[in-house]
Amino acid sequence: MILNCVAIDDEPLALELVSKFIEQTSFLKLIGKFSNAIEALGFINQNEVQLIFMDIQMPDLSGMELARVLDGKKNSDKTRIIFATAYHQFAIEGYKVEALDYLLKPYSYEDFLSAATKGFSYFEKLNQTDTSAQKKTESSIPDYIFLKVEYQLVKVMLKDISYVEAYKDYVKVHLISKTNPLLSLTSLKSMEELLPADQFMRVHRSFIVALDHIESVSKNTINIGNQSITVGDNYKEAFLEFMSRWMS
Repeated sequence: MILNCVAIDDEPLALELVSKFIEQTSFLKLIGKFSNAIEALGFINQNEVQLIFMDIQMPDLSGMELARVLDGKKNSDKTRIIFATAYHQFAIEGYKVEALDYLLKPYSYEDFLSAATKGFSYFEKLNQTDTSAQKKTESSIPDYIFLKVEYQLVKVMLKDISYVEAYKDYVKVHLISKTNPLLSLTSLKSMEELLPADQFMRVHRSFIVALDHIESVSKNTINIGNQSITVGDNYKEAFLEFMSRWMS
């Protein structure tokens, strides 16, 4: 993992030093350096920045004021600040804006590396949390449905459904694993609401197809196995939009 960094300091020598330290640290990437916090703010708003190494006392907009602006922004936890200043009395104020660390000038590369490593650990944990949350969300989506077939509820895996066909007061659910379809007492509209929209599409007043099982398309006809299904006029626009994404 490489962290995008910005250096901000109105003192040229201090700015060059922190920039040099960033560039010689393998897990950091310097993408901008500024002597003015206002210019830096514009850059930060337009780019993905993880770590900001910043002086506190600067003209026009101080480091503390910039930190408060960033703290009020959406996803402020994705950008963290490490202050670098010659004045230790700002330490308490720095922690009020949840600065990740505080470097007291003059500082060595060892001090800098310790603060940078804290930043790396923070974003490593944040990435792990985001990944776990995503997996939890994905795993919470069922990969099956239950259908009423005769006098029992039958569990049907979504990936096994090739298409669904309206049949009088019933629907025929055609499966990859079975020769004969399941006959369920429900409407095609109810099936459309039950099936996930990112996997299934209604293409005709009498048909819903599994997008992953479409084998070929010719003009307005979808081919799934030995079945050819015509795309109805009311469904052509949505299907053509799907096709344009499929072929891109």
